[in-house]
Amino acid sequence: MTSKSSSRRSDGTADQALFRGPVPADFRDTDTWRVHRIAGEFVEGFDSMADVERGVAVFGSARVREDDPWYQRAVTTARLLGEAGYSIITGGGPGIMEAANRGAHEVGARSIGLNIELPHEQHVNPYVDFEIDFRYFFVRKTMFVKYSQAFIVFPGGFGTLDELFEAVTLIQTGKVERFAVVLMSVDYWAGLLRWMEARLVAERKVGPEDMKLFHMTDDPSHVLEIVRACDPRRNDPSQERGS
Repeated sequence: MTSKSSSRRSDGTADQALFRGPVPADFRDTDTWRVHRIAGEFVEGFDSMADVERGVAVFGSARVREDDPWYQRAVTTARLLGEAGYSIITGGGPGIMEAANRGAHEVGARSIGLNIELPHEQHVNPYVDFEIDFRYFFVRKTMFVKYSQAFIVFPGGFGTLDELFEAVTLIQTGKVERFAVVLMSVDYWAGLLRWMEARLVAERKVGPEDMKLFHMTDDPSHVLEIVRACDPRRNDPSQERGS
């Protein structure tokens, strides 16, 4: 396990300090010094994740308990992806993140947790085999995008929505090559998609083709099919796990 220390600041998180002004008297708390810490966090993230291949990021609520049907479905989804040779990348916390790491861990797939410093301490779940701790959300989000070829988005809150809309924005604007974005739970996401069709598409805020940037399903097996179909290595048998 690789881990970077992320000590708790007495005056809040590193992100809070970054966006706070004016410049403090202590140089170590200035924006100039902070840039060096941010650069170091990028360097350590890139170095630690350099050998991660065929990564799939799984997002969802940290508040989901083990007896929730979507926790169990996240475990199953990660198992299937892990057995197919994909590495599972989550935020490292509880709920859906724990479920995905658990599924990967149970089949011997790589189980990665990208933990973040929060005002209320978030502990890494016990199924993470490889951990990196981040101070800054934007550095952590870069790692998700850079090392994942698919985003699987389970029911969740603001953080989950943030990851979803950042992914489709990056794809829509051509900032990244298109990768699979899958919404898990037709019932949970259907209302949002109806609103997008009724307002965003109807009012030409987005184009009809933008609604094709993601898939929606309830079936873990279908997730695997979608990820495989979008996998740039799918036509290279030598890349299959165990070959």
